[in-house]
Amino acid sequence: MNGVLIIDKPAGLTSHDVVNRARRILEQRSIGHLGTLDPMATGVLPLVAGTLTRLAQFYTSAEKTYEGTIRFGFATDTYDAEGEPTSPPQQVSVSKEEVETLAVHFRGVIEQIPPRFSAKKILGVPAYKLARKQKDLVLKPVQVEIKEFEILAVEVACARFRARVASGTYMRSVAHDMGQLLGCGAHLESLRRTAVAEFKIEDAHSLEQLQHVAQQGSADHLFLHPRTLLPQFPSVTADEATAARIRSGRPVNLPELSRAHQVKVFSGQRDLLAIATRVAGTLFHPKIVLFGTDTPVRRL
Repeated sequence: MNGVLIIDKPAGLTSHDVVNRARRILEQRSIGHLGTLDPMATGVLPLVAGTLTRLAQFYTSAEKTYEGTIRFGFATDTYDAEGEPTSPPQQVSVSKEEVETLAVHFRGVIEQIPPRFSAKKILGVPAYKLARKQKDLVLKPVQVEIKEFEILAVEVACARFRARVASGTYMRSVAHDMGQLLGCGAHLESLRRTAVAEFKIEDAHSLEQLQHVAQQGSADHLFLHPRTLLPQFPSVTADEATAARIRSGRPVNLPELSRAHQVKVFSGQRDLLAIATRVAGTLFHPKIVLFGTDTPVRRL
């Protein structure tokens, strides 16, 4: 089974927990995910199966969209609702105008310090492992980009938001830093990821749905159509002779595609053979071969 499946991750599970569940349900070992979600967070978690796990390299810098709630009144050590309070709770009431004024400071390219409880590595060790051992941590600011940050509504001490961010941005840090600016502390109360690159929440399935469908027979129809993947790359369909050369990793001549640097090469409508890179003119070299001559192809 080779394909991409979008799971609506429930709260309380790590991304790796979801991968393990999918492996058991689909009875397939070769499954990974595109973009970690915190255990508290819910929403879009794309899973890649079979040979398509090799596509992960194209999503390391994928843009993400979130909706969530920031609670003002106290900070926590994890910067979210699962952490321990690090400041005395305060009775606060904030207005939409106050929060929108704060939000201005977090739009665009900014410097952000990752949370202590995060996967950021310090001398090769994830920060959260050191934080759990109460080690002294010095996390350096990193440059991130918040492309959109809209305050949807404010009620007493809570602000609902929608954000579109570049890879590496922590909305937990945004919540924490907004509380610091307001002087009352704050943390991320809830977070739901609604998109990763081209993968949308509307196309997501719960683990329960996946389990039910798999028990009925085949879950193939839950996987995305391969031609919807990596929409920034044009698609080209190879004839049998060209496909054979691609499977053996040899360069091929492909139709002119508006001088595209990289293309998706298909055999028929659904079998994604390779991602090919232009060498010169119409000559392309397979960068990643997804279906070799010894690869069993199962159409999704």
